[in-house]
Amino acid sequence: MTHDASAPVYGSAIAKVEPFGVDHIPDNERHGKPSSQFFVWFAAGLNFPIILLGFSAAWFGLSFPAAVTAIVIGAALGSLLMAVMSRMGVRLGVPQQIQARGPLGFFGNFVPVAYINVFAGIGWASVTVILGGKAFAGLTHLPFWLCAGMLTLVELVVAVYGYNMINFLQKALTYVLTPLFALITVVAVIRGGSIFHANPHAQGYIGSTGGLVTFGAWFLSFLVAWAPFASDYSRYLPDTPNVVTRTAWYTGLGNFVTICWLGILGVVVGGSATSSDSITALHQLAGPFAIPALLAVGLSALAQNFLNVYGGAISIQTLKVPVTRAQAVIGICVLAYALSLWGESGTEAKFKVFLNLTAYFIAPFVTVLLLDYYLGGRSDASRIPELYDRSRVLDWGFVAWAGGVAASVPFWQSDFYTGPFSVAHPGAGDLSMFVATGAGAVLYLLTYRLKPLWIKDAGETRHSSGEPDRSRAVASHNH
Repeated sequence: MTHDASAPVYGSAIAKVEPFGVDHIPDNERHGKPSSQFFVWFAAGLNFPIILLGFSAAWFGLSFPAAVTAIVIGAALGSLLMAVMSRMGVRLGVPQQIQARGPLGFFGNFVPVAYINVFAGIGWASVTVILGGKAFAGLTHLPFWLCAGMLTLVELVVAVYGYNMINFLQKALTYVLTPLFALITVVAVIRGGSIFHANPHAQGYIGSTGGLVTFGAWFLSFLVAWAPFASDYSRYLPDTPNVVTRTAWYTGLGNFVTICWLGILGVVVGGSATSSDSITALHQLAGPFAIPALLAVGLSALAQNFLNVYGGAISIQTLKVPVTRAQAVIGICVLAYALSLWGESGTEAKFKVFLNLTAYFIAPFVTVLLLDYYLGGRSDASRIPELYDRSRVLDWGFVAWAGGVAASVPFWQSDFYTGPFSVAHPGAGDLSMFVATGAGAVLYLLTYRLKPLWIKDAGETRHSSGEPDRSRAVASHNH
């Protein structure tokens, strides 16, 4: 109580290193406006790979109306998911990864977080460093390794400073990137925009339904990949009904606008680009305006990777690796940079494989989190101390998550692995995420009222944050 009533140690200071890691954010540290979530996600969505995904509409043989419909549906579903996950952060004041300890258990949460957040965070960071490094190399004529290194260094510094610095720069980048991507849009449409009909003879044609499902699922996957991090950027906002509601709207809008804008742009200009390499394609589309276009791609890599690196560092702390948040940031940046040097070629193919694999694992993960929040009573902030209780080793949510992933394997559609159902019925499209979601939901509903699978030292509660009394005090104070 005394701690909550005192002056904040972090507050809204931009140039101060964030002192919190995976801790619950107390009332006296809650600050900011819901509109901040629009800038966080709008800037993160201004990304050239989304345009590249749009290119694939012609490859699938989709008509222009079908392609736009797929993008809008995928973006709407993903934005709705992000909106709900973001409001959970306001309500509970803890990162999304910590929330998952509720249904999965303290240690049961380790496996999905290790893959979904740490592995995927490093992977996404490296893909983005590659694209940004290539853009700045094309802009400055400096070697790729140097441009990628400088980009990584900026991301490292900003992620170490943390939440307030990221929010400030995402807003600034929104104002810088929006006119640059607007320029790309106008120039690309004028130079090579076209509206086309369905083409059954297209190289990737798998039927109108299958193509629409798979194409739309790519855009949904892009947002599903952000879902395990959604609460990380809303957990400092004041927990009031008005803020919770407005946070959801701003988060959803920020995601939906950028995905639809750049995805549809990719559809319009997809037929005019003859290269699958992102930077070559950008040169072709932008022509004499290639310099501002390259600048846009380079800066957008920062907007993406501030979130990737910061979220990945929180995930490492969630796994109880004995490092500070700053040390985790450094480790992620070093690994991402090394991977960017290894994976510089063939980036676009790797990007699509990575997009699919992360979504297959994340879909049942977020399904379990949502059901636990709304049906399992996790929205009750008085239960926050349970999230730091090591005695709750394993719970049934882990079974629901693992079962959802396992059920989706026969439906996988990827260059990495194609499941037997997809081999036998390619015209059905990529149903993996939807199967994983459905199976995870059924398993959760069948088990969530059961006693936890494994409780160790049930009479004793241990807290990973190192501050059990503060977490209890905050929960009691709020309710």
